[in-house]
Amino acid sequence: MFPERVVSGMRPTGALHLGHYHGALKNWVRLQDEYPCYFFVADWHALTTHYESTEVIEESIWEMVIDWLAAGVDPSQSVLFVQSRVPEHAELHLLLSMVTPLGWLERVPTYKDQQERLTDRDLATYGFLGYPLLQAADILIYRASHVPVGEDQVPHIELTREVARRFNHLFGREAGFEEKAREAIRKLGSKRARIYNQMRTAYQEQGDEQALERGRELLDQAQNISLGDRERLFGFLEGSRRIILAEPQALLTETSRMPGIDGQKMSKSYGNTIAMREDPASVEKKVRTMPTDPARVRRTDPGEPEKCPVWQLHLTYSDEGVRDWVQTGCRSAGIGCLECKQPVIDAILREQAQFRERAQPYVDDPHLVQNIIADGCDRARKMAGETMREVREAMGLLYD
Repeated sequence: MFPERVVSGMRPTGALHLGHYHGALKNWVRLQDEYPCYFFVADWHALTTHYESTEVIEESIWEMVIDWLAAGVDPSQSVLFVQSRVPEHAELHLLLSMVTPLGWLERVPTYKDQQERLTDRDLATYGFLGYPLLQAADILIYRASHVPVGEDQVPHIELTREVARRFNHLFGREAGFEEKAREAIRKLGSKRARIYNQMRTAYQEQGDEQALERGRELLDQAQNISLGDRERLFGFLEGSRRIILAEPQALLTETSRMPGIDGQKMSKSYGNTIAMREDPASVEKKVRTMPTDPARVRRTDPGEPEKCPVWQLHLTYSDEGVRDWVQTGCRSAGIGCLECKQPVIDAILREQAQFRERAQPYVDDPHLVQNIIADGCDRARKMAGETMREVREAMGLLYD
């Protein structure tokens, strides 16, 4: 119905680490070659859990965006913007909150999970309860077809789909819908109109899923109809009402296996990270002091790579030949732990050299980053404004 589009965001946490790169940014770089992408700084989301420490947000935004650019996110391919500079997000969140059942928000798994985990903060706020709905607004306002997430975030996408479905059910009841839909069919031209009607009948009377798909493809190719007519025809094809908000699909991403320097998941809260643009000497020191298989007390003791956190880094950074060398050398005590770590150190430093090279122009001239974000905000607001006009019209709030 709507053009394929990817939307994703990150809370502004400052300089990013290698876990961020391998867990999300590397995937963003790949996706921007396949889809139009909208990547945003989720500064309002930062307030849902850190509303008492807002002084660090602005600096964190610019540091994080520079790391996006360092990773290879390309502003000529992707739209980069700051959530709070597109106030339509807040408006859609407000309007969706009027029709979203409270129980839907309370059952999101991360709601209770974070309350139990973040015991040092007062999370008994409307903002924290409602942040999954703000996430839904972030996605729906760009009518995203795909949202890259890990498995733990799939419930958020399911909530987004339910919210879109409920909104379309409540407000897709357009007066004279069938008459407007039939008028829109005539605008397709005689040949396409005939095929459309055939596909609609085949799907609604016989449940032919291939006919539904062919009907959707036909509408995707039709260039001579307005967005409103396109929405009506998609809804009429399926036997439903006008589709105003698109239901996005979760685009599952591989979970990053990047361990921190203590063997736990790499996280700033654990103090075990390697920053994307960290000083080379610091990187070398951190990797060289990483824990290894406890069985290798002496150089001559054999070990088991799967029990060593450094092996997880080899799975990310080493080719098959190096991995075979590690497997054989560790189990036979043919190599020491420092020898095992050196290929990882070399690979991380090579990767980070690229990050620093891409980042340097933006470090030297911060105005370049600000201009990228300003342009991205303008582009995002234009699309968000189009969606909000449709939403206001559907809700009877378009008074002009």
